[in-house]
Formats: sequence, C-alpha cells, structure tokens
Amino acid sequence: MAAADLGAAEWERSKITNQDLNLLKKLGISKKPKAVCFPSEESYPTPPMGYRVSFVDHLIRGLSAPIHPFLRGLLYVYGLQLHHLTPNSILHISIFITLCEAFLGVQPNWALWKRIFFCRRNGSANVAYNIGGVVISVRSSVNYFDVKLPDSVQGWRKKWLYIREENHGCAEDNIPPFDGAEKILRRRSWDAEATEEERTSTEALMTRIHELQNTRGKELSGIQITAYFLRTRVQPLQARKNPFWNYAGDEDTDRLSTNLEVKDLDRLIRKISSLKKKDSIPSTYRVTPYSAANALPKDHPNLVSLPPLPEGGEVEERAVISDDNQDAPSFANEPAESRKSTGSDEKEDVSETASAQSPPPAVSPRNKRKRNDAEDSGTSNAEEAVPSRQKAGYDPYLEALISSRRNFLLDERRCYSSFKPPVPSPKRARVETIPEPTLQSSSSSNPLLDDPTIKELLRIGAQFIGYRDYASKTEEKLAEVNERANTLAQKLEQSEEARKKAESDAVEARQEADKAKADAAGVEDLRKRLHDAETSLSDHITAQSAREAAITKRIRTQNRRFVNRTSQEFELEDPDNDSLLDAVSFLEFHGTEAREGMDEARAGLSKLFPYFFPKKEEPATFLGLAKCFNPPEDLGLKMRHENMKVAVESTVALVADSQQTIDWAKVGDTEQIEQTKWRSLIKAAKLNTKKILAYLGIKPSSTPSSSKPEV
Repeated sequence: MAAADLGAAEWERSKITNQDLNLLKKLGISKKPKAVCFPSEESYPTPPMGYRVSFVDHLIRGLSAPIHPFLRGLLYVYGLQLHHLTPNSILHISIFITLCEAFLGVQPNWALWKRIFFCRRNGSANVAYNIGGVVISVRSSVNYFDVKLPDSVQGWRKKWLYIREENHGCAEDNIPPFDGAEKILRRRSWDAEATEEERTSTEALMTRIHELQNTRGKELSGIQITAYFLRTRVQPLQARKNPFWNYAGDEDTDRLSTNLEVKDLDRLIRKISSLKKKDSIPSTYRVTPYSAANALPKDHPNLVSLPPLPEGGEVEERAVISDDNQDAPSFANEPAESRKSTGSDEKEDVSETASAQSPPPAVSPRNKRKRNDAEDSGTSNAEEAVPSRQKAGYDPYLEALISSRRNFLLDERRCYSSFKPPVPSPKRARVETIPEPTLQSSSSSNPLLDDPTIKELLRIGAQFIGYRDYASKTEEKLAEVNERANTLAQKLEQSEEARKKAESDAVEARQEADKAKADAAGVEDLRKRLHDAETSLSDHITAQSAREAAITKRIRTQNRRFVNRTSQEFELEDPDNDSLLDAVSFLEFHGTEAREGMDEARAGLSKLFPYFFPKKEEPATFLGLAKCFNPPEDLGLKMRHENMKVAVESTVALVADSQQTIDWAKVGDTEQIEQTKWRSLIKAAKLNTKKILAYLGIKPSSTPSSSKPEV
C-alpha cells in the first residue's frame, strides 16, 4: 500500500515565539537589514521576491543566506529543497563543513561526504512527509563522530520564515525556487558511493578523522565541533569570504555577532543536541583548530572535490529511480504518534531518526530495493539506532542454501536431460499443498522437476547441502576467530609489557621532573640574585654619574670665577673629551697661574714692606704679609702725609736757616687765603718739592698719579 503524501497539507500558519526572535537576534541572524522577513497570517508560504523559505531550527544550526556552495551542490544533486531536510540533517552538514575547514584544513570534500553519508526517506508506512521528508544518515560501516543528535525536534515545522537570497551571478539561484507541494523523488545520488579513485584520494582524510576520534587525551567529538562554530559566530552553511582555517577571531569579517554569553551558548547547545543537564559542555578543545593564529602547514595538501552544480549541467547521479510517494517507500520510520495533524494546536514531537545501517549498492529502476532500517539517530554506531520494525535481513545460511539448491538443480537437470521421466499422477499432484518455488529458465521446464517426490528429494538434498556448507563455513569462521583470539592474546601480552614499561618510564620521568624542578628553583634563586646585583649596580652607576656631574659643575664654576678675576683663559691642546677630566685640566692650569702670581706678589710685598713698615719685622707667611698691606687705614695716604710733614718741616727749617723774616701767622692762617690762590701756591711749590727734599737729604716716595693732593 502506497504511503499517503501530505504535500501542501503539511503547511500551516507560522508560530514563531518571542523566545525564537530573541535567539535569532542574539545569533546576529536578524540584525542585518532585510535579512529575515517574518510571515503574517498566511497558512501557506508565499515568499516575497528575492526570499526563500527556511526554518528557525535550520538557522540556529548554521544556515544563512547566501548558502555555501557545498550545500547548494547537495540540494542540486539530491534534487531537494531546503524544507525537505530535517534540522538534524542541517546540523550534519554544518558539522561536516566545520570538520573539513577547521580540523582537516581542506574544502568540504564531496568524495569524503559520499564515504560517510547517504540519504533516506523520512516518514512512516502510512504517511510520506514533505516537510523534513529526507534524512541524511551516517553509514553503519563508517566510524564517525558521536554527534548526539536529539531523537525529536518539537514543533520545528511550524516555525517557518523567509530569508533573503543573494544571487552569485549563476544561471540559477543559490537556493532552488520554493515549491511547497513538490514531491520528493528518489534519485541514484541518494546512495552514491565513492569510487576507488575517490576512496584512494580521501584515505588520508579518513585516517585523520580516526586520529581525531581515537588519539588518547586529544579526542574530538561532534559536540565539540558544534560548540566551535557556535562560539566563533560564523555560520558554516553560509557563503563566506574566508574558510575556517583563516578565521581571524573577533575581527573576522564573517562573524554575525559578538561572543555569546556562557549561559546562552550552553542553552543553545543543549537545545540542538541530546545532552542532559548533568552533561557538561566542552569549554576547550583538545585539538587546536586551524585559524589565522594556527596557520596550515606549508606542505598541507589542498584537496578539492565539490558536488556538481547546476551550471555544470545534468549529471548521471541525479537520475530519478522512483517516486517514493507512489510505491512502497523505504522509510526511516517516524512514529505516527509523534506527528500531530496539520490543524492541531498541540506541540509537535517529530522524530527525525533515520537508519544508521549502510545501504546496499545502488539499484536500477528494474530492481528497486526495499529499505529496512532504523530511525536516524545521528550516531556512528549501528547499535544506537533501534529499528521500529525489524524486517528480514541478510542470513548467511539462507544465502548458502539458495546457492547450493540452485547448483543442485542445475546438476539434476543435466543428469535427467537424456531420458523422458514418467508423467506424474494428477491426484498425487493435488496432494502437494505447499509447492516449492522453481527456478525460471529461458528453456521449457523439465517434467521430472514437477514431480512432488523429486521436489521433496531436491528440497531435502538442498537442505542437507546447505547445512553442510553452513557447517563448513562455520568451522572456517571458528578457526579464524580462534586465530584472531590468539593474535589478540599476543597483543594483550605486548600491551601489558608496554604498560609496565610505560609505568616505569613514567616513574623515571616523574623523578627527572622533580630534579628539574629543584634545578629550576636553584636557577630561579640565582636569577633573582643576579637581578638584585644588576639593580644595585645600576643604582651605583646612577649615583656615581650624579656625583661626577656635580663635581664637574663645581669645577666649571670655579674656572669661570678664576677667569672673571684674572681675565686669563686657557685652551687644551689634546682634550680627553671627558667633561670631568677636561675640567680638572683647566683647574690645574688655573692653579699653576695662581701659584706663580702669589710668588710674584710675595716678592713684591716683601720689597715694599720696609718702606711702609720700617719698624716692623716682615711676617713669615704670605697671608700675614698680605694682611699687613690690607689694614683699615690707607697706607699710601699715611705715607704721603708723613712725607708732606717732613717736607713742610724741612721747608720751615730751610726758611729759618735763611734768616728771613716771615709772618708765620699769616702763613698758617689759611682761611684768609682764597682757595684759588692757595691752590696756585701749592702748585707753584710742587715744582720745587723734589729739589727741596733732595737738598734736605729726603728721598720722596712715588704716589699714584690719580691721588689727590693732601693739605
């Protein structure tokens, strides 16, 4: 019975809450002008010109317009629209792009994608969904990151809105034009597997993924990758200027907003994953992602493999196999009770789980395979995906039985082809109630094979051969298991020896670390003492420089004073270009000049001393001699007075000896003589003073020409 396709009936009026609006604002998705347009009262999306239909749960999982070329290629190759993908599928693509760019250092690789993921129909046996009708699942044969996707996302189909599309100049828009009633057609690309050449080219990437998962102490998880692109505030599914390996931190041009607060980031990660409140959110990364601060190595390989784009034309992988809405679909079963009716106001609880089993090889339209898988849990382990209804799987015994029976029948046909068997009785033929299916051949059927007895013998023989072959294969498998057990035992012994050696090495390393700590403490003490000595030396040098500067200043001051007093300047013939030494040299010159001057002064004062101090003994020191010539009274004036007195007395004696009559009263009464007349007399007498003194036997002392005459 064909599943009922809901199509356009799934759509209803959008119900976006204030909490959703605040979340979009914090993430920076709705901050850009006209980036988001919210519907009004329409119950079916009618996007304005230049807009496409999206969902809140798609946006918070890394989707933004313009979309990434890798996502655009996926939609084209799979023949899907955005509303066909579930939120967990969107998160799968975001994690894959972040893994490739930030931790593998390559562009999102289409060959690697085909090795890990495949597409499945989402729905139930009775209902084929259109919104979220396709689920991207991890192949069961691939060891991939434990993403911890939630089993259901409540009410996500009702939270639709419009996002602004930007054309990159391509022949088609980045996002396919919206058609809410478009049927989902199964394509060959849904199960496309990597070719041998692609597997060889991506083997290094798969090895690196296993290292990121299993390196002890540096394990990477799907939650850590999710937390990374949420922390960076860069949408992985958006067409960006720079890949993650060139992420420049807070100044990156592709960031939609500033850093989220810790509580907001914690709440968002728990919202899009299956983490519980008791589970911790990773705050650091054991593996440093590539970025502008951690650049790619110079010899890092650059692998480019993108899914085909519309500009490249039609590809074989897009060939339609069948319409799952018309024939019996192979679904990733979705519980019927989790999906409410389109008109119900109750909360949706839509399961998005799809099968984690690996799909069989791609089928042709003539032989459409039927799927029998569990719901998508988003995990890498097949045990975590529990099918709601387990159908018959691969049975090695049944396969061996069918193969043996086919060979046995062919052998029997060859044996009995030489004779004509008896015609079976119609009555006996009617006794057979459960006839075995016979092999179809292009030639006419052998009547011998239609005999019920022969059929029973063939059935028993085929069953015996099947049991025998099964037992033989079981023995071979058991031998292989025993051999593998022995190998594992040997490896266990080797691991135990390696563990003991590692423990011994750890003890030695701990001892060496303790010794290194002790040496480091001694080195630190020496470094501290050296620092103190350097500080003390620096202080001493500073003080010495200040002292030398002060001495230089004082010497220069004394030199200037000496020059001002003696008007004697000196020039150095070979200066030392050192301010202190040059100043000392000038001081030595000044000192020599001063000593010579004092010697000359002492000799001169010693010769003058008897004239000024005839009755005194000459002092023993130059300072005492100099003090004698520096009394409070004027020695020159005193000497001139004495000389004048002698001259007058000699003149009087000369006049008395000449026995002339002189009226001495008139001579002594100087007040009666006019000043001018008195001065003329003195001037007239002055010419004969030396003659008079010579006549009297008196040697006159020399007086400065500037001295005034005394009366």
